[in-house]
Amino acid sequence: MLIELAVLAVLAVGAAALFWLPDGGAQPAATASPSASIELPGLPDSTAPVLMPGRPGEPAKTAAANEMSALPRQPHNNADVRFVAMMIPHHEQALVMARLAADRAGSPQLKSIAERILAAQEPEIKFLENWLAERGLNRESGGDHKHTMSGMQSAEALNRLTAARGAEFDRMFVAMMTDHHQGAITMANEALTLGSDPIINEMASSVVVEQNVEINRMRDALASGS
Repeated sequence: MLIELAVLAVLAVGAAALFWLPDGGAQPAATASPSASIELPGLPDSTAPVLMPGRPGEPAKTAAANEMSALPRQPHNNADVRFVAMMIPHHEQALVMARLAADRAGSPQLKSIAERILAAQEPEIKFLENWLAERGLNRESGGDHKHTMSGMQSAEALNRLTAARGAEFDRMFVAMMTDHHQGAITMANEALTLGSDPIINEMASSVVVEQNVEINRMRDALASGS
């Protein structure tokens, strides 16, 4: 009997030590909660879509990651580099002229053509710059051809275009942009003849077709007076 009482006393003291808080109040024992499971990140989804930039004038496409494969870089030569390096400032001047049309052109049709020029040539400049960068080149790599680029307009001509309004602007814009486009076509034909990179060949072909179409559209718009 004495042994049993001693055991009960020890258990009571132990329980008091476990549940007695410093503020003097006894609290019930907390119920142990199971440890929360930790979710580790899994492997990347091999079927997740990957954005594939399109060629000039084409929209971007998507493909599953497990369907992608590294493509060998196509060979290029000096004619390709020359075309790319010259086409960048050539396009930039076309953008300068096209931006003037919004508040100066009298023909709504010419305004629409100018908007299409902006929409097409701004992305093409990025494409050309990326082509150079991927090959460790820049726009200076093609040499200084500022005075040999076909169709480039003088600063004086650009100032006259900037000052013009309405029908006068329309006539000057069509004449200058036609000359500018024909210069791009000349450079593109040179790249088609002498270049070796299929990507640049494709872009040069696009320049020849699209800018010939735009020349005809501008002339039609001017003739119709709309």
